[in-house]
Amino acid sequence: MKKFKVLLFYKYVLFNEPERFMQDHLSWCNNNDIKGRIFIATEGINGTVSGNIENINKYKLLLRSYPEFNDIIFKEDDEDEHAFREIHVRVKKEIVHSNLDIISLRNGGKRLTPEGLLRFYEEGKEFILVDARNWYESKIGKFKNAITPPMKNFREWAQAAEMLTDFKDKTVVTYCTGGIRCEKASAYLVEKGFKDVYQLNGGIVTYTKIFPDTYWEGGIFVFDERRVVNPNSDTKLKYVSNCYFCCEPTSYYINCHNLMCDKILVACHRCKKENDYCCSEECRNSPFKRDKFNG
Repeated sequence: MKKFKVLLFYKYVLFNEPERFMQDHLSWCNNNDIKGRIFIATEGINGTVSGNIENINKYKLLLRSYPEFNDIIFKEDDEDEHAFREIHVRVKKEIVHSNLDIISLRNGGKRLTPEGLLRFYEEGKEFILVDARNWYESKIGKFKNAITPPMKNFREWAQAAEMLTDFKDKTVVTYCTGGIRCEKASAYLVEKGFKDVYQLNGGIVTYTKIFPDTYWEGGIFVFDERRVVNPNSDTKLKYVSNCYFCCEPTSYYINCHNLMCDKILVACHRCKKENDYCCSEECRNSPFKRDKFNG
């Protein structure tokens, strides 16, 4: 039995005292061995944390003790150890950087359950599925037939949405890891005149826990030391990309360990070690290389 858990959570809600929350929360997490990243803003909270089962249960009670977060939904993974090395609690302007602060979340797309998405696929419904994540996230995993805009980050969603203008009269479903980006992505499409917009409720994480080995292909990019989660047992659905070095199928990635490069590349476990976690001979010989723990 695994002794640790990783929690993924967010909620858009008016929160009036983010600075005070940051100070109190950081202290509590340090005292209870909770590690991870938590962003707090007047528009809500966004976090991923890890801890042993006892401390994670206390953490959930703590967060739900705030009236604003009493119904917050946690997505949970069982793990053998911490998924983070440290705890960071930060006050931000937005809980996910978007440059879409002028839109109203009340205009967000209709919430499509995992069961609903599965039904869309299996009934052969005509719909457009759009990845609201960054290009390097979709590189290692995506939904079958999804459109994957070449975004460097979510701040480019407005430009990415321009690629979708031909689909304004179609059924469009947006998805992301846990749902946080879809809230704003779908609202933006609605405000731009798209007629039938959905957001995948709970994101990829929730869908793949209920329906692995169906329409999700590859691994799930996560922003912790696990780096990738593989939800499928079917080998044919585990990989959508190939190693940068040997071209063998893989869903793992590294950042080049030359800090002056930091290129993201898909690499299998054998090749990342053989190439010293770097993308080239030049980077392997660089004096500006990070600790291998971070790769």
